Amino acid sequence: MPDNFIFDEMVKKFTSCMESELAEDFLMILLQLMGIVLLLNSDYRRNIIGFKGRYQFRSSDDAITVAAVFDNDSLSVNEELIEDPNISVTFKDGKALMNYILSPKPDVLGSMLRQEVSLDGNLNYLYRFAYMAKRLQLMASGGL
Repeated sequence: MPDNFIFDEMVKKFTSCMESELAEDFLMILLQLMGIVLLLNSDYRRNIIGFKGRYQFRSSDDAITVAAVFDNDSLSVNEELIEDPNISVTFKDGKALMNYILSPKPDVLGSMLRQEVSLDGNLNYLYRFAYMAKRLQLMASGGL
């Protein structure tokens, strides 16, 4: 019986690790795509002219740490913790992050009530980011 418990715990930890790595990679790709579109599309870039914002995306165990920094009309993305983010979005785990990102209509309030997401900082930065992400989604689907 103890051997099965140890094996089950190892499988659970491995699965959690894989989910976290996949979620972090997926988030990095989405943010890098946003950065590329900002470089190439002047209409999209207009949304960040003069904007400076520091975003921290992370999991509660810090297995996921992604920073997005808007400065000088561009976006830089790094896999790290940054000092003094304007807003920090903490996901319970990689699975919660993927569920949120892949949701057709992400619901921050619902995620907070389910204790899958917590926010710390100025919510206006989150609203701006959500707007930019939605515009990117509409551009990708041919809606803009």
